[in-house]
Formats: sequence, structure tokens, C-alpha cells
Amino acid sequence: MNKPEANETTQNTNKTPPQNNDFLGNLAFNIVIPVLILSYLSGEEYLGPAVSVVCALAFPIGYGIWDLKKSGKVNGFSILGIISVILTGGITLLELPAEYIAIKEAAIPGILGIAVLISQYTNRSLVKILILNENVINWQALNEALAKKQNTALFNRKITVSSYIVAASFFVSSFLNYILAKMILVSEPGTTAYTEELGRMTALSYPVIMVPSLIMLFSALAYLIIQMKKLTGEDYLSFIQEEG
Repeated sequence: MNKPEANETTQNTNKTPPQNNDFLGNLAFNIVIPVLILSYLSGEEYLGPAVSVVCALAFPIGYGIWDLKKSGKVNGFSILGIISVILTGGITLLELPAEYIAIKEAAIPGILGIAVLISQYTNRSLVKILILNENVINWQALNEALAKKQNTALFNRKITVSSYIVAASFFVSSFLNYILAKMILVSEPGTTAYTEELGRMTALSYPVIMVPSLIMLFSALAYLIIQMKKLTGEDYLSFIQEEG
């Protein structure tokens, strides 16, 4: 009689645990490895400025392409990241003024901020994709609860407010990107010093830029969670998708 229980236990034990390698992969291939190459291998006695830039940029580009292939679908953010890396490499190898890097660094998050605002007028709100993803939120249950309280339209207005917060986070990131690039990239393009500065900028961009941006993104999420509970009268956990 206990055999089925044993089989069930075995099946549960053999289930593959959720993979948390995506974050480590992003960290390693997009930041750690490129920074190490640009900072320590850009000298003439090693790879030299030009080759080190090519090697450093090959890792995020390769990882981005692999991630797109693995996911099996086109991700606009991944494509934008690959384009950003290619532009950085092109500007650096062509030895264009650092101003171009600064403009590029500001343009990418700026474009995302504008896209968030524009998406509010379409059927594909980026806030829903970023924060209220259908893989996380049970939209059918949420819509039913909102309809019961006649608060569907009001919640949509709250999503619009949240979209302004998310867009603002990208605009803040755009501003900080530009300032950081202008402050760090001061050497002559094509030199070892410039390549090392590029590595320093890449290393600093995450704590300096991502932290305030993430705070604002979490603020937008917290705002929607509060509104979700307020407008449905139910705990937001009841709208979280169940695994399996």
C-alpha cells in the first residue's frame, strides 16, 4: 500500500529544481569577464586595446545570442542589449570621441522609457510585460475580482501611473549613464588607458545606475500590489500563478 507513496516521493525528488543560473550567467558574461579583460589584458604586452575590446564584447554578444536561441523567441530587450554592445565596440574600434559612447549609453534606456510610455496606448503594455507578466499573475482571476468590485477601469488607470514610474526609472538611468560616461572616459580613444576606463565604466554602471533604477521599479511593483489589494479586497498572493 505504501508503494505508490514511495513512487510519488521518488518522482518529487527527481524533479529538476528551478534554475537560478540566468542571473549568474548574465553577471559573468555581461560584466565580470568583459571588465577583467578590459582592465587587465588591454596593455600592449597582452592583447592590446583593440583586441581586448573585441574579446571583451564577444562574451556579452555570444551570451545574448545563445540566450535568444535557448528561449526560442525574440526578446526585444535582449536584441537592444546586443545592439548596444555592438555599438560600443564599433565606436571604440573606430576611435570615435567618447561623446559618442556617452550618447549611446543615454540613448538605450531613454528609448526604453519612451517605449514604455508609448506602449500604454497599445494592447501590449510594457508594464504588464515587465511587472505584471502573465507567467506570474493570474490575469483571469484578477480580472474577475476587479469586475466583481467594478474597479477594472480604475485599476487600468493605476497601471498607467505605474508606467510613469517605470518610464521615469529608465530616464533616470539614461541621465546617470551619460554622466558616468562623461566622468570616466577622459583618455584618448584607442589607448590602453581609454580601454581600461571603458572597463571601469562597465563595472560601475551596475551599482551606480541599476540600484536607483531597481528602487524605482520595485516602487512601481509595490504600488500595483497595494492597488491590487485595495481594488479587489483580496490578498495579492491569490493572483499569483501556481507552479506546474
